[in-house]
Amino acid sequence: MVKRLFFPLTLLAILALQAMLVQAEELRVEPDRTQLYEGEVLTLTVKGTMKLDINLSNLFDFNLSDLPTPDIEKVEPDFKVLAQNQRYSIRTVNNDMVGEITWTYQLAPEKTGKLTIPALTFRDSTSDPVTIEVISGSPPDQGTSNARDSFIELSADKAEVYVQEQLTLTVRLFFNGNLIRGDLSEPEHPNAIIEPLGKQQEFSRYRDGVRYRVVERRYALFPQKPGTLTLSPIKFEGQARDADGKLVFLRDSEQLYDVPVKDIPASFTGDTWLPASQLSLTESGLPPTMNVETGENLTRELVLEAEGLPSEALPPLPDEVPDGIRSYPEQPERTTIKTPEGLTSTLAQTTALVPVEPGAMELPEIRIPWWDTKTDSQKFAIVEAKTLQVGGSTPAKAEETPAAASPVRDQSAPAEAQPAATDSADGSDHSPWQWLAILFCTLWLITLAAWWVTRKRAANTQRKVGHEQEDGRESVAFEALIDAARKGSPTAPALLVRWMNLRFTGHHFQSATDAVRFAQNPELKTEFEKLQSHLFSGQNMPPNWDGKGLARALQELRNRHQRGAGKAGAKLPPLYPQNLTA
Repeated sequence: MVKRLFFPLTLLAILALQAMLVQAEELRVEPDRTQLYEGEVLTLTVKGTMKLDINLSNLFDFNLSDLPTPDIEKVEPDFKVLAQNQRYSIRTVNNDMVGEITWTYQLAPEKTGKLTIPALTFRDSTSDPVTIEVISGSPPDQGTSNARDSFIELSADKAEVYVQEQLTLTVRLFFNGNLIRGDLSEPEHPNAIIEPLGKQQEFSRYRDGVRYRVVERRYALFPQKPGTLTLSPIKFEGQARDADGKLVFLRDSEQLYDVPVKDIPASFTGDTWLPASQLSLTESGLPPTMNVETGENLTRELVLEAEGLPSEALPPLPDEVPDGIRSYPEQPERTTIKTPEGLTSTLAQTTALVPVEPGAMELPEIRIPWWDTKTDSQKFAIVEAKTLQVGGSTPAKAEETPAAASPVRDQSAPAEAQPAATDSADGSDHSPWQWLAILFCTLWLITLAAWWVTRKRAANTQRKVGHEQEDGRESVAFEALIDAARKGSPTAPALLVRWMNLRFTGHHFQSATDAVRFAQNPELKTEFEKLQSHLFSGQNMPPNWDGKGLARALQELRNRHQRGAGKAGAKLPPLYPQNLTA
């Protein structure tokens, strides 16, 4: 009887032991749901078990963090891994130490449709694949109890625009809870110039009875080619804690509607395409009576002001004058002011006029065609022709002799004062107090120099910390910038901002204009203005763009300034943070 029972019991024990051994090497994948919307985050739990060889000889050397992990990278590119954590436990199975490891991953779907989490491997174990359905759009409103943790709203001030016409884009991020970390992307397009309009604004607003915190950013967009402007989606990723202190992963994406971009109308007669909501030309500096004398100096100032265009888009002002007037124009001054509504720019041209012949001298009319985007029609900014009545006779060359001789008379004045200066010097040779003052001044200067050298060495040491990990990103960004500069690409201004923020750490540049002004490099300023004029030159855009000068200026700037330092670094305060902060 005992022998009859012994065999079945032994067989059961063997089967149970095999089951335990199988359990010791397994991998399970458990998603928190199999259906979600594209803006939501999937929580994937992966559980694995394995035998552990722990004894007295290696007890103190054993480290759970050295254990292998599943090949979670296989979920890409269908999913993006936002965060991960893991925990461990140890139990005994049939006198063997078995480790149980649980990994928790936060996955964000990169596209819609039916996606598959492939079979993951862990040592000799393989999990089963899992199918996840990602639905397009946002989840339906389910009342205030299940209000959305975050969402994005996009709006533009126009449904369609002309090429190079300003389109104002407003980006609003709504979120509730205590935001710990957040990254809100910038609008991008290869055929559009994009300028941020000031710092981001933060305020509160109610949606569907729920109070949200709002981060608002505004941009001015200038499409450079006719057709359809399709911006890449604006994306947000962040982490927040809800009212219960629980960590919540936030992820949203929103895309602006397609904006039709019309070509320059055939009825426009100007040489430079100027689409603006307002444009004016004013003149000042001439005498009210328009009566002057020969040789009299006049200062004429012309100011071209436009709403909805950067100053680089404004054309040079004509400087034709009659033969009886000599003209000495100064370098034009271009200014761009950013407001929440868009860009306002001015081009100021100051010219010195000197009548050299008597008679009636007519300053010709200045007429600048522009396109009124409000009325969708061509208009003109005009300064009417004016006639100067020049009196007197033609200035003789001999009249210039007294002015030229005046410095010779001035040279004799110091000779009379020289004896007094000599007497003062002779009296100072016998004063011991002056020698003491010189000695103390010298010691003070030596102390100051030693302090300055010490501080400079300490600052240089601090700058070296952390540079190595950023060098790769800076090099890649610079290569992309140089390529865009050589091609005259509309993406060059945005790439300049990105590279400058990596090169000059601690300064968060808002626009390409800010970056060029910070660099204080005349050659870079000149070449960048050429690029802007090239991008905004409209129908008269030269067929071939020569970007060698701009690339050379950028390379010189990079070679001259160490990353995070530079002479210009201490002259301008930091701009507003580039990434979202709330």
